[in-house]
Amino acid sequence: MYVCAMASPALTLTLPRPDGLAYDPEIACRHLAEADPRLGELMERAGPFTMRPLPTQSLFAALARSIVYQQLSGKAAGTILARTIQLFAPRRFPTPRDLLDASTERLRAAGLSAAKTAALKDLAARTLVGTVPSLAQIRRMDDEAVIERLTEVRGIGRWTVEMLLIFRLGRPDVLPLTDLGVRKGFGVTFRRGRLPDPPVMLRRAERWRPYRSVASWYLWRALEL
Repeated sequence: MYVCAMASPALTLTLPRPDGLAYDPEIACRHLAEADPRLGELMERAGPFTMRPLPTQSLFAALARSIVYQQLSGKAAGTILARTIQLFAPRRFPTPRDLLDASTERLRAAGLSAAKTAALKDLAARTLVGTVPSLAQIRRMDDEAVIERLTEVRGIGRWTVEMLLIFRLGRPDVLPLTDLGVRKGFGVTFRRGRLPDPPVMLRRAERWRPYRSVASWYLWRALEL
């Protein structure tokens, strides 16, 4: 039996805790294990829920990093990001105005592709006009409103925002249906390895609400067992 503190899922928090989560992970684990015993078996094998959101001082910076890292290995993306940041030294990170005013040639020289350069400039412009909300504003928005707003930015798709919601903002109820790792973990756990279609995942995941982010994290862990 997976051990977590007993409490009602209705007590899910809406503001970040000291650990950065917008919910109590012990309450979430208890709810999931009781609502779906098969998932509970996975949770018991995988061990404690240890995911904690990355510190986020700026939504603009977090999204800029996401754009740079898209479709690259971590090492290559890290090198390009470091070169891009160095262009604006001694700042620790460029501001939206810095990126908007920088020439395309200067950004490309740091290793950014033409598409990522255009995406970063669009992100900077939309941040300056308020399309990209502040952290204080985004904490008052529900998940779908955040996704709708941020996917207006060039190069930012639904999956990118879902990862932001889970791993940066600590939101409790995000289910990234298109994530291959989550789909594979679902298949291993519930379908003898067969990849599920989104409707199949959605039906099963109804019992996981309002903690589908935690369930998703355990589905990623399923691939490591």
